[in-house]
Amino acid sequence: MQYENPVIPSDYPDPDVIRVGSDFYMVTSSFNYVPAIPVLHSKNLVEWELIGYVADELPFERFSKVCHGDGAWAPSLRFHNGKFYCLIPFPDEGIYVAETDDIYGRWSPLRPLLNVTGVIDPCPVWADGKCYVAFAFAKSRTGYNSQIGVFEADENLTCAERSYKIIFDGHDTAPTIEGPKFYRRNGYYYVLAPAGGVKSGWQVALRSKNIYGPYESKIILMQGDTDINGPHQGALIDLDDSGEEWAFMHFQDMGAYGRVVHLQPAVWVNDWPLCGLVSDANLAGTPVSGGEYPVDIRTGYALDANDDFKSEKLSLIWQSPANRAEGLYEMKYGLRLNCAYYGGGTLGYLPHMFLQKLPYLNFSVTAKCRLHLLNDGDEAGFVVFGNEYFYTCVVRRNGQNFFEIRKGNIGGSEDETIARSQPYADEYVKFHISVKYEDRHKLTFKFTSGGSAFTHKFVASPAVWTGARMGVYARSDKESKGYATFKYFKVTRTDKRVSDK
Repeated sequence: MQYENPVIPSDYPDPDVIRVGSDFYMVTSSFNYVPAIPVLHSKNLVEWELIGYVADELPFERFSKVCHGDGAWAPSLRFHNGKFYCLIPFPDEGIYVAETDDIYGRWSPLRPLLNVTGVIDPCPVWADGKCYVAFAFAKSRTGYNSQIGVFEADENLTCAERSYKIIFDGHDTAPTIEGPKFYRRNGYYYVLAPAGGVKSGWQVALRSKNIYGPYESKIILMQGDTDINGPHQGALIDLDDSGEEWAFMHFQDMGAYGRVVHLQPAVWVNDWPLCGLVSDANLAGTPVSGGEYPVDIRTGYALDANDDFKSEKLSLIWQSPANRAEGLYEMKYGLRLNCAYYGGGTLGYLPHMFLQKLPYLNFSVTAKCRLHLLNDGDEAGFVVFGNEYFYTCVVRRNGQNFFEIRKGNIGGSEDETIARSQPYADEYVKFHISVKYEDRHKLTFKFTSGGSAFTHKFVASPAVWTGARMGVYARSDKESKGYATFKYFKVTRTDKRVSDK
């Protein structure tokens, strides 16, 4: 069986992946979006299913409002003594830990491990009854980066030393090194980390017989003459208990699509891991466009973007850009979104949007909605959200409903109305978009609402640290009992990502 990269063509940044038995699990960044830290499962590293989140909300009051780009950065996932541990850095609050003995169930509440600003990307390794945590620095908070440090914690990750030691300084050979992943193999400690920046960097391996170094370094994966830029932060994964079969997963920045996930083969040469296509054992590998499934099994797992809203619970595919307040929605004959008061601001800071990642390169979406807009100012709509965002909505004005198409910018003072329809009297509305991939920097959307006569075309943009997202919302500029009930959200894929060669 053959796969094609990216194996996850959606925005799952900073993936960390582990194997437990015959199962593979992944966690990724979620930033300000909740639920926080998605957890995915696979049997073969190609087909993935979303099984849950580490946290229902972010444990800080400020995330009741939208804090673009803040929140949960670059987590790590490890299994130790029968428990899964997830270390989550909040660049302004510190490093937090959650644990579970059932990764399909609930995680423990997040607890602080290290309260310090600017420490990011933590990853643990256990040795001699202790836990050692590698980490990096956020220049936006500390004023410096390009270094990897290590601090000690107890074995159960309940407390940590505030002192640390810098084990590698990359200013000369690996600028902007970050996202370390800690491993042990054949008497060596290894740190795998990206350097050179998200859009144009490479992968570095560090190794030492001593946990505090000194560490040797080697570039193990770089873009070369491929179109896979980065290749950025990822994880080294053993495929079985033999210790002989390995793979590497990393992300690629694809603009409005976000940070999509690639799968690379990995081999050990002279106790160095080399990833991708290795043509010379003395040189770094280059990313592959695809290959054989690393585990010869087919599951049919998929990250399904469709939702018929018939479940008693909201599907895992939906996230919101801030912690969800009570009374925003209920599952009642569909997804009922109440026209909650939002203070009259722009959509860019509306906390109660329900958004999901872009699922494919080329696709279309149709969302059907039953309107129950009662007061002037009530509205319901469909949004494609990024630093620049566009949305189409039905809004009630002067006792009648109208279609409007608007655009805005994160940080802008107000949204601009591009078009407004004649009064719309139907009880139901269908929002439709079609999406075309033109190149990595140009993702074209076409809105259609209320029939093909009311259309608009635009180019999507990424948001703060994330790709563009799409979804639905309802709101009002005053207290209201109006609402809108979404009946379905149908996604049709118009490209082919996996073949059966």
